[in-house]
Amino acid sequence: MHDVDASHLTHGVEVAFHDLDLTYGTGTLALHKITLTVRTGELVAIVGPSGCGKSSLLRLAAGLERASGGSVAVGTESVAFIFQEPTLLPWASVRRNVGLLGKLAKLPHDELSERVDAAIRAVGLTDFADQLPRSLSGGMRMRVSLARALALEPRVMLLDEPFGALDELTREEMQLQLLDLYDRRGFTALFVTHSVSEAVLLADRVVVMSARPGTIRDVVPIDLPRPRHRELRFDPAYVDYVKTVSDLLRKDDR
Repeated sequence: MHDVDASHLTHGVEVAFHDLDLTYGTGTLALHKITLTVRTGELVAIVGPSGCGKSSLLRLAAGLERASGGSVAVGTESVAFIFQEPTLLPWASVRRNVGLLGKLAKLPHDELSERVDAAIRAVGLTDFADQLPRSLSGGMRMRVSLARALALEPRVMLLDEPFGALDELTREEMQLQLLDLYDRRGFTALFVTHSVSEAVLLADRVVVMSARPGTIRDVVPIDLPRPRHRELRFDPAYVDYVKTVSDLLRKDDR
């Protein structure tokens, strides 16, 4: 069990924030009265203005930050964090980078080898397993980062704007890759993004946050069928959801 106050982890809930506050060391109130539950197997996207505390929520769930008030609980130690940058070891091959976290977790060699091969295969990089990061495109490097997380076989994935630095076409490819992995692996995920269209494409629910101090302005359920494909972007229902979330975000500008 991760962190404190597991009473909010009722049946079918994997992550729970309750009445959560976060104040930075400078005295700045970053998050205020956040209450949110993420159900097992659910993909929840978080959108909001820059500086509203989206990334801090993930760091709290990962145990990298401590709440100033309230509580956060995660119902498993099997958690993987994917950062905005791939953060790969430049001198290590794709295979060694993918196996890094499993090695640090001291997984048995044979088990780790099988997991690494499966993760590399899952993200379509089998032919590049022995390449160094410098020979890979930005999208391929992010796939290595995703594979490194998958090799842990996590129950919970925390993704902090992993596709934000990619060009539009590569970003779309990575979104579809993530959707495919989500459908096949069935993990629970919290996904932070600045892109409303990305949030609606990926998520079961979109959490809309206010400007700092970050509060939850609204939660929008996305009732679109899965599996989701590229063509969904032309569906009128998808367009309506994008407009709804965008309008909620713009309240800060009024």
